[in-house]
Amino acid sequence: MSLQKVKTVYAISVYVSLAAFDNIVIGLFPPLFSNIAKDLNVAISAMGVVSAVNILATAFSSLFWGYLSGKFHRKRLVIVGTLIWVIGVYLTALSSSYIHLMICQIITGIGLGCVASIGFSALTDYVPYHSRGTVLSLWGMSQGFGGIAGALIASIISSLSNWRLPFEVLAIIGLLLIVFYFFVEEPRFGSMEPELKKLMDRGMNYTYRISLGQIMTMLSKRSNLLLFLQGFFMNIATGSLIWLPTLYIARIKALGYGPEIAMIVAAFLYGIFQVGGTLSSYFGYLGDKLQRRSYKARALLTAVFVFLTMPLYILLFIFPIDQLSLPNTTNSVILFFSLLGDLVTNPWILTLFIISLFASAAQSANTPNWLALITDVNLPEHRGAVFSIANLFNSFGRTVGNLGIGAVLAILSMYLDSPSDYIVTMTILQLPLIPSALCYVIMAKYNVRDIHKVKDTLDKRGKIV
Repeated sequence: MSLQKVKTVYAISVYVSLAAFDNIVIGLFPPLFSNIAKDLNVAISAMGVVSAVNILATAFSSLFWGYLSGKFHRKRLVIVGTLIWVIGVYLTALSSSYIHLMICQIITGIGLGCVASIGFSALTDYVPYHSRGTVLSLWGMSQGFGGIAGALIASIISSLSNWRLPFEVLAIIGLLLIVFYFFVEEPRFGSMEPELKKLMDRGMNYTYRISLGQIMTMLSKRSNLLLFLQGFFMNIATGSLIWLPTLYIARIKALGYGPEIAMIVAAFLYGIFQVGGTLSSYFGYLGDKLQRRSYKARALLTAVFVFLTMPLYILLFIFPIDQLSLPNTTNSVILFFSLLGDLVTNPWILTLFIISLFASAAQSANTPNWLALITDVNLPEHRGAVFSIANLFNSFGRTVGNLGIGAVLAILSMYLDSPSDYIVTMTILQLPLIPSALCYVIMAKYNVRDIHKVKDTLDKRGKIV
């Protein structure tokens, strides 16, 4: 392997690994909602507001960072952004009031917005055109598993001490990992575009940069508009899934287990039930392969799997957790192996795992192909900004899903007992997957035009020299 390939693999590995922290921070909150609310003497519903504010701060700040990514040195920007979220997370551990907690999470969100938008922009200039979906799936998958890791870190570490310790640990790890950024080579704009290969081979640079006047052009592109809408509807459904551990806690407590055991086991179930997400790379590869045959293929392929996600998750919610046999201990290691034993011997838990495998696998097809389409239909200097705008729509969707759970649950809890109120609420929040899938179907015909336009523009710019 050449030195340049080693540098590229290292850079991709660093961006993929550190992107996970975006969702580790988000995943850290839900299992700790009740503990934080009790310590700060506020209603547990107020924690959903904090989580929503963090998501919105991340989204709005990513607009600023995304614009900067098309103009300035991206490695330096992402180091600054990482420092900001590390400070925010550490200050969260010191929160003494609800307002203090809210401010710290806003600071955290500002830093995370940088990691999301600039990380994506930089990564697209490391990835060859023919394998975008495959490599970008690793970036998306790392974020998905980051959410799972966050839930596990919160449940296990907080059981050893208190809710503040997970935030302290995460801040220290994040600070140490900044060192890896210093050895990353700054990517050249457009370096992986086949139309610019001759330009790059001559040692010349792609000099086009974003300007404010180009924002409306990006917003008016049909493929972009449909990607924004698709992400909004998709994230209403997936945003509600951060309450999945809460549903499992309610169901396990209904079986007669204590709250501490329920919290630990629910976190493990949440992690185990996301294993299907590991197929994200396969769906990214499949999208790459089909896209070489037709520029419509990636969108149509993803539409099918997004639609299938809805009935599979609804089935996951309503299928009972029955005959669960757990030891009376809060030792997370013993509980984990006991749960694995149930997974093999208990047909109810095994069936539940199989359903979750298909559900999380179907959902995982979205991220790599959505990211690849944003890359395909936009010029290199526009990708960071477009992604940040798309991320804003995604965040609005996650916020609606997050707050929507609380609003619908408040109404249904007056008529239904726990956990039935959670099951019906989360089922309702999966319905937006229908318009999400339709956005891909409509988008397919516009992709052909917009991808050809990007390639023609790059071809002309590559030949000017």
